[in-house]
Amino acid sequence: MLTEKEIRELEKFALEIRIQTLKELGYLGFGHIGGAMSIVELLAVLYGKEMRYDPKNPKWDGRDWFILSKGHAGPALYATLALKGFFSIDLLKTLNQGGTSLPSHCDRNKTPGIDMSTGSLGQGISMGIGVALGFKMDGKSNYVYVVLGDGECQEGQVWEAALYGGNAKLDNLIVFVDYNKQQLDGYIDDINPLGDLREKWEVFGWHSQEVDGHNVAEIYDAIQKAKKTKGKSSVIILHTIKGKGCSFAEGIELNHHMKFTEEQIEQAIKPLEEELRRKERDLA
Repeated sequence: MLTEKEIRELEKFALEIRIQTLKELGYLGFGHIGGAMSIVELLAVLYGKEMRYDPKNPKWDGRDWFILSKGHAGPALYATLALKGFFSIDLLKTLNQGGTSLPSHCDRNKTPGIDMSTGSLGQGISMGIGVALGFKMDGKSNYVYVVLGDGECQEGQVWEAALYGGNAKLDNLIVFVDYNKQQLDGYIDDINPLGDLREKWEVFGWHSQEVDGHNVAEIYDAIQKAKKTKGKSSVIILHTIKGKGCSFAEGIELNHHMKFTEEQIEQAIKPLEEELRRKERDLA
């Protein structure tokens, strides 16, 4: 289990990611803000505590792989990578602009630290299973982490992959479902309900857990339980809030991709920076 200090450090890191993501999107004035905000705590745990990686050598053979199947949440991942030293924070100002190495969706050929190009929904889990299977065949200890969107779980390819992944018993694979209950054009339950996701994955042969996706301690503990479960692929369903921590996006139905003003971004960042200063004082 995490110590109280480690929890506060990860919460601080999550605030830093959230602030930098908002600044990054603010330079552009529009973007996929809802689904970027909902995975921040997961990114904080993975890159702040759990994953093996080397910012100076992004292609290091011993690294764990992170595959953001919902590639439109790339801005949050870019902010995380910048904070961890994969590239300069200043590069975040170029998001989705001409000549940038930070496209709106993740591209492994453009951005240091991106392991797989994603954004064509439904495909990330298949790629993750392939990578994890390859590591098993090569006798390597690398872990593979995949993030799916909940709307993405309406894709048939996800369940084809889930069937194979359950049968393949890949205990070096952990899939996360960002269950924020919203998709591009509305609420999941109004469009195509997913039912009991945990039970669905279990039927497909996976070790399945559900946690509060904004609680770093719960996320960390679930990952440890997944790693201790041998002979099964694992899935962790993260109950999250789309647009979490952004004053003008959280609680809004159509917050998948939004336009916003510089003033809105500044107003959203201000309380986060105040909270960050409190965390810093607590840790001092």
